[in-house]
Amino acid sequence: MIGAGARRRLDAAGVRSLVSDYVEMTKPKVQSLLLFTTVTTMYVAGDPSIGLVFLTCLGGALSAGGAGAINHALDRDIDQLMKRTADRPVASGRVTPRAAIVFGSLLGCASFALLALTVNATAAVLAMSGLLGYVFVYTLWLKRSTPQNIVIGGAAGAVPPLVAWAAVTGGLEGAAFYLFAIVFYWTPPHFWALSLLMKDEYAKAHVPMLPVVRGEAETRRQILLYTVLLVAVTMLPFAGRLFDGFYLAAALMLGGVFIAFSTVLYRRADRRWALRTYLFSLAYLALLFGAMVADARL
Repeated sequence: MIGAGARRRLDAAGVRSLVSDYVEMTKPKVQSLLLFTTVTTMYVAGDPSIGLVFLTCLGGALSAGGAGAINHALDRDIDQLMKRTADRPVASGRVTPRAAIVFGSLLGCASFALLALTVNATAAVLAMSGLLGYVFVYTLWLKRSTPQNIVIGGAAGAVPPLVAWAAVTGGLEGAAFYLFAIVFYWTPPHFWALSLLMKDEYAKAHVPMLPVVRGEAETRRQILLYTVLLVAVTMLPFAGRLFDGFYLAAALMLGGVFIAFSTVLYRRADRRWALRTYLFSLAYLALLFGAMVADARL
């Protein structure tokens, strides 16, 4: 027989495991960079209070977490076929699809209520649009139907700067869309570098990612083309006088390095360079948005 102390330890372990599964469904690693772009954009848009930054980030985290949880439920058939995702809570059967959808929906509703009541209605609507776009446009439609899924669907991931700008100013201006465009055009080369590493698993799961449908050579070419386009887009905030020389120097330097990574990847069918390009793309976006704040505060 199991003693009372042992049962309590087992129960505690079960609770920790359950909490861990629900946290995992919110995709906290993916959220971290999104929240960083939120915070930095808020300090570019104005001089927000710590309380406003906290509430906006909490609302954004709830919205992104809700989208992630619903995605876990809707993509469980795909996740089960890929080694990287087979142990996810819903794919493995530890959490039911219904529970994940209810959880995600509650997080989305909580995000909307929090932002509407404590920030403003515009920020709440924008955050909800990001959730709905990710679930219905990307997950349910584009991901399973076209190799351009991440290009069009990337708009959902580019919403945080708009939410942040609206939180500080109460509305949207042209400058906010510069930052939206940067994240939007950053997403394809970032994700396609990862997809080169995951090509075989995507093929096994019948997901029409670009390297599966068009091949690795075309994917590497598209990464280079979109990286060049991204660097051109990063010049818009300087041309529109949102930022000055410090940002321009940082954008040119970081963009030059990103193009160099993409050029080497284009010339080499090398998994190591795909990984290096993917990892640098993460640092690139964080450093670029950090440079925006530094320039705005100089």
